[in-house]
Amino acid sequence: MKTVYRLCFSFLGNAADAEDATQSVFMKLIDRPRRFNDVEHEKAWLIVCAQNHCRDVLKSPARKRVVELSDDVADERVRTEGDETLQAVLALPAKYKTCVYLHYYEGYPTADFAALTNTPASTVRSHLSEARALLKTMLGGESHDHR
Repeated sequence: MKTVYRLCFSFLGNAADAEDATQSVFMKLIDRPRRFNDVEHEKAWLIVCAQNHCRDVLKSPARKRVVELSDDVADERVRTEGDETLQAVLALPAKYKTCVYLHYYEGYPTADFAALTNTPASTVRSHLSEARALLKTMLGGESHDHR
């Protein structure tokens, strides 16, 4: 599912880690099959599972280790460096990434996202508002006003 991969990418910032995380999420579903009420219930489980898995990956000691790469090894960051907005979204605190991704990139209304993640709609709206304020600051304020 593209949504799981894209959500993982928004947390982890690179394709390789996002692919690994997506695979882990679906392996959890295969290893321990569940019954879902409907497609939306399954989607909600996958989103929450992906979000939790990515948070665990980001907290892991292995993630904190930095390895120097030689100059001839391609760095995926080069592909996204030109997209200042994407870089700012990737730099958001974890609690905002899921809201921003699902609302702005996947088009979920706040009420739907709230229901999917069992989060109060007011919290989702607050997180989106706080994320927009952070992004505005990160992107230089009014200079990125899209009219």
